[in-house]
Amino acid sequence: MDKVKVLVVEDEIIIADSIASTIEELGYLPLEPAINYTEAMETITKMKPDIAILDIQLSGSKSGIDLAEKIQEMGKFPFIFLTSNADITTINEAKKVMPSAYLIKPFSKKELFTSIEVALYNYSQKVGQLKDDSLIIKDAMFIKDDGVYHKIRFKDITYIKSAHIYIEIVLCKGKKHLIRSSLNEIINKLDNKFVRVHRGYIINVDYLEQIEPSTLKINEDIIPIGKKYRQQIIKKVNFV
Repeated sequence: MDKVKVLVVEDEIIIADSIASTIEELGYLPLEPAINYTEAMETITKMKPDIAILDIQLSGSKSGIDLAEKIQEMGKFPFIFLTSNADITTINEAKKVMPSAYLIKPFSKKELFTSIEVALYNYSQKVGQLKDDSLIIKDAMFIKDDGVYHKIRFKDITYIKSAHIYIEIVLCKGKKHLIRSSLNEIINKLDNKFVRVHRGYIINVDYLEQIEPSTLKINEDIIPIGKKYRQQIIKKVNFV
């Protein structure tokens, strides 16, 4: 699993570095902090963060709120506002762009951790929550491991297998992850590369190597085909 990438946008370098260090201690992956709107956009384009912590007051002509509006327009990822100014005017301006969480300086390590977790959870509500320990955000699934969310990209999933009240997620490198969910819950939250082939299986057609009358091959694994799903598979493969 990949670590969740966190971008800190803060124009006071010492504070930015301190936040980044704490983020690393919490088990996330801090990106190189940005000090203004321009640097932040360059990092977003190049590094594709999963979440951002934005100081409302930035150096330059554009503020953290301007940056939040751009992120919201792009529909990329959740963001947390960071400020030392908690006056009602600032809060009302911040509310307009609907941040996933809000941090007031100074804050504790626990408050930072809670804000990141809440932000990921709240944002997942818009695009398809599974359970508290597993979220779907855009083109990835976030699974809790050792109390911290880690990212599994859809493109790395070869197939998903039902395992009673759990599902087993099989990755292209052979790794497997078990989460509490069902195939019915997850199928409509995945992208169009995924298709159900059996009451107990969902596959990623990018890894489909062979189709037989009653089975198919994903990498070296043989997976059964349910009769009622066969035609759906053929249509999906032809479409993709």
